[in-house]
Amino acid sequence: MTVGLLQLNVGDDPLANLGQTIPLIRQAAGKGARFVLTPEATNVLSPDRKWQAKVLHTQDSDPTLAALRVEARTAGIWLLIGSLALKADDGGDRFVNRSFLIGPDGGIIASYDKLHMFDVTISDTEQYRESAAYRPGDRAVLARVAHVPVGMTICYDLRFPYLYRTLAQSGAQILTVPSAFSPTTGQAHWEPLLRARAIENGCFVLAPAQCGTHAAPHSPNRQPRQSHGHSLVVDPWGKVLLDAGISPGVSMVHLDLGAVDRARSRIPSLTHDRAFTGPKTR
Repeated sequence: MTVGLLQLNVGDDPLANLGQTIPLIRQAAGKGARFVLTPEATNVLSPDRKWQAKVLHTQDSDPTLAALRVEARTAGIWLLIGSLALKADDGGDRFVNRSFLIGPDGGIIASYDKLHMFDVTISDTEQYRESAAYRPGDRAVLARVAHVPVGMTICYDLRFPYLYRTLAQSGAQILTVPSAFSPTTGQAHWEPLLRARAIENGCFVLAPAQCGTHAAPHSPNRQPRQSHGHSLVVDPWGKVLLDAGISPGVSMVHLDLGAVDRARSRIPSLTHDRAFTGPKTR
Protein backbone atom coordinates (compact mmCIF):
# COMPACT_ATOMS: atom_id res chain seq x y z
CA MET A 1 0.00 0.00 0.00
CA THR A 2 1.33 3.43 -0.96
CA VAL A 3 0.37 6.14 1.53
CA GLY A 4 0.76 9.91 1.54
CA LEU A 5 1.00 11.91 4.76
CA LEU A 6 0.13 15.61 4.77
CA GLN A 7 1.98 17.85 7.18
CA LEU A 8 0.03 21.08 7.64
CA ASN A 9 0.41 24.47 9.27
CA VAL A 10 -3.20 25.60 9.67
CA GLY A 11 -4.43 28.80 11.29
CA ASP A 12 -7.77 30.02 12.57
CA ASP A 13 -9.41 30.53 9.14
CA PRO A 14 -11.05 27.27 7.96
CA LEU A 15 -11.40 28.39 4.34
CA ALA A 16 -7.73 29.36 4.11
CA ASN A 17 -6.79 26.04 5.68
CA LEU A 18 -8.89 24.16 3.14
CA GLY A 19 -7.04 26.03 0.40
CA GLN A 20 -3.79 24.64 1.80
CA THR A 21 -5.08 21.09 2.24
CA ILE A 22 -6.72 20.35 -1.11
CA PRO A 23 -3.61 20.92 -3.31
CA LEU A 24 -1.57 18.64 -1.05
CA ILE A 25 -4.18 15.87 -1.26
CA ARG A 26 -4.10 16.18 -5.05
CA GLN A 27 -0.31 16.10 -4.98
CA ALA A 28 -0.29 12.92 -2.90
CA ALA A 29 -2.85 11.24 -5.14
CA GLY A 30 -0.91 12.33 -8.21
CA LYS A 31 2.18 10.61 -6.82
CA GLY A 32 0.31 7.34 -6.48
CA ALA A 33 -0.98 7.35 -2.90
CA ARG A 34 -4.03 5.16 -2.43
CA PHE A 35 -4.37 6.15 1.22
CA VAL A 36 -3.87 9.81 2.17
CA LEU A 37 -3.85 11.12 5.73
CA THR A 38 -4.16 14.64 7.16
CA PRO A 39 -3.31 15.77 10.73
CA GLU A 40 -5.44 16.57 13.73
CA ALA A 41 -7.33 19.88 13.48
CA THR A 42 -7.28 19.92 9.68
CA ASN A 43 -9.95 22.61 9.54
CA VAL A 44 -8.86 25.04 12.27
CA LEU A 45 -6.47 25.65 15.15
CA SER A 46 -7.41 28.56 17.38
CA PRO A 47 -6.89 29.36 21.07
CA ASP A 48 -10.08 31.44 21.10
CA ARG A 49 -13.23 29.51 21.94
CA LYS A 50 -15.53 32.39 20.96
CA TRP A 51 -13.93 32.53 17.53
CA GLN A 52 -14.31 28.78 17.15
CA ALA A 53 -17.99 29.09 17.96
CA LYS A 54 -18.32 31.54 15.05
CA VAL A 55 -16.52 29.47 12.43
CA LEU A 56 -17.23 25.85 13.37
CA HIS A 57 -20.11 23.78 12.00
CA THR A 58 -21.86 20.54 12.81
CA GLN A 59 -20.81 17.47 10.84
CA ASP A 60 -23.70 17.71 8.38
CA SER A 61 -22.95 21.33 7.46
CA ASP A 62 -19.15 21.46 7.71
CA PRO A 63 -17.66 22.81 4.45
CA THR A 64 -14.25 21.21 5.00
CA LEU A 65 -15.73 17.75 5.38
CA ALA A 66 -17.92 18.23 2.31
CA ALA A 67 -15.01 19.45 0.18
CA LEU A 68 -12.65 16.68 1.26
CA ARG A 69 -15.25 14.03 0.54
CA VAL A 70 -15.42 15.40 -3.01
CA GLU A 71 -11.62 15.27 -3.27
CA ALA A 72 -11.54 11.64 -2.16
CA ARG A 73 -14.20 10.70 -4.69
CA THR A 74 -12.55 12.65 -7.51
CA ALA A 75 -9.14 11.10 -6.87
CA GLY A 76 -10.54 7.65 -6.04
CA ILE A 77 -8.52 7.45 -2.82
CA TRP A 78 -9.02 6.46 0.79
CA LEU A 79 -8.70 9.59 2.90
CA LEU A 80 -8.20 9.83 6.63
CA ILE A 81 -9.18 13.33 7.76
CA GLY A 82 -7.05 13.32 10.91
CA SER A 83 -9.64 15.35 12.74
CA LEU A 84 -12.03 18.24 12.39
CA ALA A 85 -13.17 20.55 15.16
CA LEU A 86 -16.96 20.47 14.99
CA LYS A 87 -19.98 21.69 16.89
CA ALA A 88 -21.82 18.88 18.64
CA ASP A 89 -24.86 17.59 16.78
CA ASP A 90 -27.00 17.93 19.92
CA GLY A 91 -26.14 21.61 20.39
CA GLY A 92 -24.07 21.00 23.51
CA ASP A 93 -21.76 23.68 24.84
CA ARG A 94 -18.56 21.78 23.97
CA PHE A 95 -17.13 20.93 20.56
CA VAL A 96 -16.00 17.51 19.31
CA ASN A 97 -12.60 16.52 17.89
CA ARG A 98 -13.58 13.96 15.23
CA SER A 99 -11.55 11.87 12.81
CA PHE A 100 -13.10 10.60 9.56
CA LEU A 101 -12.23 7.77 7.20
CA ILE A 102 -13.53 8.59 3.72
CA GLY A 103 -13.83 5.94 1.02
CA PRO A 104 -12.95 6.27 -2.69
CA ASP A 105 -16.63 6.96 -3.41
CA GLY A 106 -16.61 9.93 -1.04
CA GLY A 107 -18.66 8.15 1.59
CA ILE A 108 -17.94 8.31 5.32
CA ILE A 109 -16.71 4.84 6.22
CA ALA A 110 -16.10 5.57 9.91
CA SER A 111 -15.71 8.40 12.38
CA TYR A 112 -13.97 8.54 15.74
CA ASP A 113 -14.21 11.12 18.54
CA LYS A 114 -10.97 11.66 20.47
CA LEU A 115 -11.17 9.71 23.72
CA HIS A 116 -8.52 11.37 25.87
CA MET A 117 -8.47 15.11 26.50
CA PHE A 118 -5.17 17.00 26.62
CA ASP A 119 -5.45 18.54 30.10
CA VAL A 120 -1.84 19.15 31.15
CA THR A 121 0.45 21.65 32.82
CA ILE A 122 3.77 21.38 31.05
CA SER A 123 5.23 24.47 32.70
CA ASP A 124 4.15 27.72 34.35
CA THR A 125 3.71 29.24 30.89
CA GLU A 126 2.44 26.25 28.89
CA GLN A 127 -0.89 24.78 29.92
CA TYR A 128 -3.68 23.09 27.97
CA ARG A 129 -7.27 22.31 29.01
CA GLU A 130 -8.80 20.59 26.01
CA SER A 131 -11.75 19.33 28.05
CA ALA A 132 -12.88 22.92 28.66
CA ALA A 133 -13.82 23.26 25.00
CA TYR A 134 -14.16 19.65 23.76
CA ARG A 135 -16.16 16.67 24.93
CA PRO A 136 -14.42 13.28 24.87
CA GLY A 137 -15.61 10.33 22.86
CA ASP A 138 -16.54 7.02 24.43
CA ARG A 139 -15.75 4.28 21.90
CA ALA A 140 -12.80 2.79 20.07
CA VAL A 141 -13.12 2.51 16.29
CA LEU A 142 -11.72 -0.10 13.90
CA ALA A 143 -12.37 0.45 10.19
CA ARG A 144 -11.03 -0.94 6.92
CA VAL A 145 -9.02 0.70 4.17
CA ALA A 146 -9.73 -1.71 1.33
CA HIS A 147 -9.07 -5.04 3.10
CA VAL A 148 -6.72 -3.64 5.76
CA PRO A 149 -8.03 -3.12 9.34
CA VAL A 150 -7.15 0.34 10.67
CA GLY A 151 -7.43 1.54 14.26
CA MET A 152 -8.33 5.22 14.54
CA THR A 153 -6.90 7.42 17.32
CA ILE A 154 -5.96 11.10 17.79
CA CYS A 155 -2.90 12.77 19.35
CA TYR A 156 -3.06 12.55 23.18
CA ASP A 157 -4.56 9.06 22.86
CA LEU A 158 -0.96 8.06 22.13
CA ARG A 159 -0.18 8.02 25.86
CA PHE A 160 -2.78 5.32 26.62
CA PRO A 161 -1.34 2.02 25.40
CA TYR A 162 -4.37 -0.09 26.34
CA LEU A 163 -6.36 1.62 23.57
CA TYR A 164 -3.84 0.53 20.96
CA ARG A 165 -3.60 -3.00 22.34
CA THR A 166 -7.38 -3.28 22.20
CA LEU A 167 -7.36 -2.15 18.56
CA ALA A 168 -4.51 -4.51 17.63
CA GLN A 169 -6.12 -7.49 19.35
CA SER A 170 -9.32 -6.63 17.46
CA GLY A 171 -7.40 -7.00 14.19
CA ALA A 172 -5.79 -3.61 13.44
CA GLN A 173 -2.72 -3.80 11.21
CA ILE A 174 -2.39 -0.01 10.90
CA LEU A 175 -2.81 2.50 13.73
CA THR A 176 -3.43 6.15 12.84
CA VAL A 177 -2.29 8.95 15.17
CA PRO A 178 -3.05 12.31 13.53
CA SER A 179 -1.69 14.98 15.85
CA ALA A 180 -0.89 18.57 16.74
CA PHE A 181 1.79 17.77 19.33
CA SER A 182 3.30 20.60 21.32
CA PRO A 183 7.00 21.32 20.63
CA THR A 184 7.96 20.67 24.25
CA THR A 185 6.37 17.24 24.57
CA GLY A 186 7.05 16.47 20.92
CA GLN A 187 10.79 16.82 21.28
CA ALA A 188 10.82 14.60 24.35
CA HIS A 189 8.13 11.99 23.66
CA TRP A 190 6.71 11.98 20.12
CA GLU A 191 9.01 9.48 18.41
CA PRO A 192 9.53 7.18 21.44
CA LEU A 193 5.78 6.85 22.02
CA LEU A 194 5.00 6.17 18.37
CA ARG A 195 7.74 3.55 18.13
CA ALA A 196 6.53 1.95 21.35
CA ARG A 197 2.95 1.65 20.07
CA ALA A 198 4.24 0.06 16.84
CA ILE A 199 6.51 -2.40 18.65
CA GLU A 200 4.00 -3.39 21.35
CA ASN A 201 1.31 -4.17 18.81
CA GLY A 202 3.21 -5.30 15.71
CA CYS A 203 1.45 -2.59 13.70
CA PHE A 204 2.31 0.12 11.26
CA VAL A 205 1.79 3.51 12.89
CA LEU A 206 0.90 6.44 10.63
CA ALA A 207 1.14 9.82 12.35
CA PRO A 208 0.49 12.92 10.19
CA ALA A 209 1.19 16.09 12.17
CA GLN A 210 0.71 19.82 12.34
CA CYS A 211 3.88 21.91 12.29
CA GLY A 212 5.16 25.43 13.00
CA THR A 213 3.45 28.49 14.48
CA HIS A 214 -0.29 28.64 13.80
CA ALA A 215 -1.53 32.04 12.71
CA ALA A 216 -4.37 33.32 14.89
CA PRO A 217 -5.15 36.88 13.73
CA HIS A 218 -8.64 36.63 15.22
CA SER A 219 -7.17 36.01 18.66
CA PRO A 220 -4.86 39.02 19.10
CA ASN A 221 -4.62 38.70 22.87
CA ARG A 222 -3.65 35.05 22.90
CA GLN A 223 -0.25 33.53 22.24
CA PRO A 224 -0.50 31.54 19.00
CA ARG A 225 -0.05 27.81 19.29
CA GLN A 226 2.95 25.93 17.96
CA SER A 227 3.22 22.32 16.82
CA HIS A 228 6.14 19.92 16.69
CA GLY A 229 5.81 18.61 13.13
CA HIS A 230 7.83 15.47 12.29
CA SER A 231 5.03 13.40 10.82
CA LEU A 232 6.20 9.80 11.24
CA VAL A 233 5.60 6.37 9.79
CA VAL A 234 6.85 3.48 11.93
CA ASP A 235 6.90 -0.17 10.86
CA PRO A 236 5.81 -3.12 13.05
CA TRP A 237 9.39 -3.76 14.19
CA GLY A 238 9.77 -0.15 15.37
CA LYS A 239 11.79 1.19 12.43
CA VAL A 240 11.05 4.78 11.43
CA LEU A 241 10.28 4.68 7.71
CA LEU A 242 9.51 8.38 7.36
CA ASP A 243 10.16 11.62 9.24
CA ALA A 244 8.66 14.65 7.50
CA GLY A 245 10.71 17.26 9.36
CA ILE A 246 9.29 20.63 10.31
CA SER A 247 7.80 22.10 7.11
CA PRO A 248 4.38 21.67 5.50
CA GLY A 249 4.17 19.27 2.57
CA VAL A 250 3.48 15.74 1.37
CA SER A 251 5.53 12.68 2.28
CA MET A 252 5.14 9.32 0.56
CA VAL A 253 5.92 5.83 1.80
CA HIS A 254 5.16 2.28 0.66
CA LEU A 255 3.97 -0.18 3.31
CA ASP A 256 4.81 -3.86 3.05
CA LEU A 257 1.78 -5.14 4.95
CA GLY A 258 3.32 -8.59 5.24
CA ALA A 259 5.61 -7.04 7.86
CA VAL A 260 2.73 -7.16 10.35
CA ASP A 261 2.47 -10.96 10.29
CA ARG A 262 6.24 -11.33 10.30
CA ALA A 263 6.66 -9.16 13.39
CA ARG A 264 3.80 -10.84 15.25
CA SER A 265 5.05 -14.33 14.45
CA ARG A 266 8.49 -13.47 15.83
CA ILE A 267 7.11 -11.98 19.05
CA PRO A 268 3.47 -13.03 19.51
CA SER A 269 2.92 -10.92 22.62
CA LEU A 270 -0.63 -10.01 21.58
CA THR A 271 -1.59 -13.60 22.43
CA HIS A 272 0.27 -13.72 25.75
CA ASP A 273 -1.96 -11.60 27.99
CA ARG A 274 -2.64 -13.04 31.43
CA ALA A 275 -5.14 -12.05 34.07
CA PHE A 276 -3.58 -10.85 37.30
CA THR A 277 -4.54 -9.44 40.65
CA GLY A 278 -3.69 -5.80 41.22
CA PRO A 279 -1.33 -4.66 43.97
CA LYS A 280 -2.68 -4.22 47.46
CA THR A 281 -2.92 -0.67 48.71
CA ARG A 282 -0.93 0.05 51.83
